Amino acid sequence: MMLKELREKVYEANMDLPKHGLVVFTWGNASEIDRDKGLFVIKPSGVDYDELSPENMVVCDLDGKVVEGDLNPSSDTATHAYLYRSWEKVGGIVHTHSSAAVSWAQAGRDIPCYGTTQADYFYGAVPCMRGLTEEEIEEAYELNTGKVIVEGFEGKDPVALPGCLVRNHGPFSWGKDAAAAVYHAVVMEQVATMALHTEQICATAGKPIEEALAPQYLLDKHYMRKHGPNAYYGQKK
Repeated sequence: MMLKELREKVYEANMDLPKHGLVVFTWGNASEIDRDKGLFVIKPSGVDYDELSPENMVVCDLDGKVVEGDLNPSSDTATHAYLYRSWEKVGGIVHTHSSAAVSWAQAGRDIPCYGTTQADYFYGAVPCMRGLTEEEIEEAYELNTGKVIVEGFEGKDPVALPGCLVRNHGPFSWGKDAAAAVYHAVVMEQVATMALHTEQICATAGKPIEEALAPQYLLDKHYMRKHGPNAYYGQKK
């Protein structure tokens, strides 16, 4: 069996999605790539989480074609494949339909950075991509979802912004591996909830929402102390 260790990692990442309350039923998927082999492992399509195993994860090439596996890969495989082809620094990808993040996606709005929780992981707002056109949906829905994400990141760094929303759809996140992508999916859901509450509180108080935005110098401090060239958060390795 190919990529046994990677299958284990991707299985664990997928199992972490319901554990963290990010998915119900089969509404999510995680994958991770082996760059040396040019292959990635992804969850099978529509399989209940209690029926998943490392053995039934599906191995695909960078065109999204199945290389090994008896089950169909996730319906979002073409999206994952396109992102892997486009961004060499991305090693793992997660897609969910977590409720707070989906709410922002359905509203077609970025998640503004109102505080340090978001600034610790996202160097600014979580961006919302444009919606797909009817032609894009009919032509190649999942592939074009990946293209819309890459298009929306023109001029942006996917390492500094490890996730996004796709309008009327939901959140996608990524990282150095599948575990990091799960982590960023959790962060997105938490900051989506916090931002929603912030806007509700400001509206109730009659406070302009612009006043709640985190100032750039605070964003700089919190992001850079974790991810900058002189980062000092955490322990030395």
